[in-house]
Amino acid sequence: MQRCSLVSLATALPPHVIEQEQAKQIGRRAFGRKALFDRLSSVFDNAAIAKRHLVAPPEWYEQPHGWAERNAVYLAASERMFEDAARAAIEQAGLLPGEIDGVVTVSTTGIATPSLEARVGPRLGLRSDVRRVPVFGLGCAGGVSGLALAARLAASDPGTHWLMVTVETCSISIRLDSNDPAAIVATALFGDGAAAAVVTSGEGGLASLKGSAEKLWPDTLGIMGWRVEDPGLGVLFDRAIPPFIEAELADAVDDMCVQLGIARDDIDRFCCHPGGVKVIDAIEAALRLNQGELNLEREVLKDFGNMSAPTALFVLERLLKQGLPERVLMTAFGPGFTCSGLLLEAA
Repeated sequence: MQRCSLVSLATALPPHVIEQEQAKQIGRRAFGRKALFDRLSSVFDNAAIAKRHLVAPPEWYEQPHGWAERNAVYLAASERMFEDAARAAIEQAGLLPGEIDGVVTVSTTGIATPSLEARVGPRLGLRSDVRRVPVFGLGCAGGVSGLALAARLAASDPGTHWLMVTVETCSISIRLDSNDPAAIVATALFGDGAAAAVVTSGEGGLASLKGSAEKLWPDTLGIMGWRVEDPGLGVLFDRAIPPFIEAELADAVDDMCVQLGIARDDIDRFCCHPGGVKVIDAIEAALRLNQGELNLEREVLKDFGNMSAPTALFVLERLLKQGLPERVLMTAFGPGFTCSGLLLEAA
């Protein structure tokens, strides 16, 4: 990757907050299969999540909703969070909206056609000739992959400023009618949120973006993703994810390091998507990190739950405030099954 810099990073959240115990109580009332819920309800207690932000009030989730209604909630909430996060990121970068040359929009929890940046761009103040790159299907890997994509686009066109926004509303896909245990796990884990960043060619800013890499494992389509069903998306969330990560991540990271021209020992800190407490444990075990070394990941999971793609950027935001180590490798897992990596260096 040619020289490229991260010049700002901002996050946004929806207005409704739910404590984990309240989520458990709602789930117990609302799930049709009480015996299944009771058998799996300990996942709420063991998830290491205190609270989450939701796009709808808690009582909304106790009622049945079809595809159209769910997607209407997605559109309204995503537009608000997109605008909030993007406006903050542009302001932090010291730019005006009209100085943004391109937008990468990453979202997988709803359908927006026209895409979100087309809906929000005019009131945000983006130019009519702004270049638009909407991306769908990356799931939890989207924050890292989206930032890497924006960096490559900025680096390929010196002097341009690219805005990357990722918005996810995982909670609207909670399915109370489902017989799948994964639906109960999702109810215990998922929250909603958004993040935005501005990147530009050259050095400076908050960090240098040095390169990206990705690993896609064959024959793993059934590990993570969405099933398109009536009355909405059904979560695909295999219990094999943590052991798979523990077995496979080290070799994948070593391969990424070869592509990036570094050794794993050159990395001062990993900045990881906290998909769940077992996922964090598996990452630490696979990479032989000290237990608890991914402390910021655990903090973000506790405060916000798994928001899918934006979550890794919430971790990066805290890492930047704490002081970015010299060399950081961001990682996130997503449908495919895939691991996305992005190398950052302190400015």
